[in-house]
Order: sequence, then structure tokens, then C-alpha cells
Amino acid sequence: MIFNDFKLIIRAVWAVIRFKKIIKYLLMDSPVLVLNQDYQPLSVCSVQRSIKLLFMEKAELLHDHPTRKIRTVDDYFSYPSVIRLRRYIKLPYKRIVLSRRNIMKRDNHTCQYCGRRSDLTLDHVMPRSRNGADSWENLVTACNICNVKKGNRTPAEASMELKTEPYRPVHITFFQNLISSVQDDWKPYLYM
Repeated sequence: MIFNDFKLIIRAVWAVIRFKKIIKYLLMDSPVLVLNQDYQPLSVCSVQRSIKLLFMEKAELLHDHPTRKIRTVDDYFSYPSVIRLRRYIKLPYKRIVLSRRNIMKRDNHTCQYCGRRSDLTLDHVMPRSRNGADSWENLVTACNICNVKKGNRTPAEASMELKTEPYRPVHITFFQNLISSVQDDWKPYLYM
């Protein structure tokens, strides 16, 4: 009887230890926005990585979570939300590749003529038969119904109005979409 109670206590202790490890892992794996020296967004890293950068003095803390703290044996530290690197990191300017997936992402997976979000395809604003190029400024997301209705005509000839004019996206636009929920501290740096 005593042996069974002891086994139950041991199981409970191990469950608590595992729970604490999971909580610690989840808290240290929260996203932190990393900015270049000129405040351009570079990437997102974990809290653990950002703390390493802060302690090695490779970054400085710009925003922290007011309610969260990181506790050590002797001290409390701010829980980072946005950090800025002290040295400028040169990144080659990469153009976003023109692809079906990226055009749909730019247009938020909605038809640019009627707003439908299903049965989508690509449409050339200036038809290819009239020397319309495969470019960011000439391709839009359209549903099959609107694409067939427009046919081999321009939107003006088909009496169809585009919801938004097609444009070449900037890498920061795609960076915003990469993060599912943007924290309020991040918005000024992501131009939102």
C-alpha cells in the first residue's frame, strides 16, 4: 500500500518536472523581431537567441514585454520583444521571384475583379496576345469565372474594374505575411 502511494508521488513529481520544462521551452521559444542597425527588419529569432545577442553586446534591446521577466538565481532581466543589431549586416537586395504562389500571396488569395477566394488562377491584365508581358505589373489573381468573362480583352474593354492595381512587392510585405500574429511593439518597424 505504501509502495503504491510512493509510486504515485514519484509519477506526480515527474509530471511537474516535465510540465516546467515544457513551459520553460515555450517561453524561451517566443518570437523576437531582429532589426539591422538602420532599423530595417532582418528576421525573427527566439528569446533564447536574442538574450545571447544581448549579453554578447551584439544587439541592444528596443522593446520588452512589460509583464514578462527572465529570472536567474540573482537577478531579473527584461523579456525581449524587439532587438537591434549594433553592427550593420549587409544583405544583398533580393528581388522577389515572379511566381504563381507569390502573385497569389501579394493579392491575398482573392480575385482582383470580384473578391472571390476559391477556384483561383492568374490573369494577364494586358492579354498575352496583345504583347502583355509576364511581369508583376501585368499579372493578377482572378477566379476562373472572371478570367473567362474577361477573355482576350483588357479590364476596361470587358467593363471589369480591378480592386487593386498590380505592383511589384517589396520584401518587407512578404516579411509581414511570414508572421501570423504581429505584436504591437513590432508594427512601427514593419511599416504597419
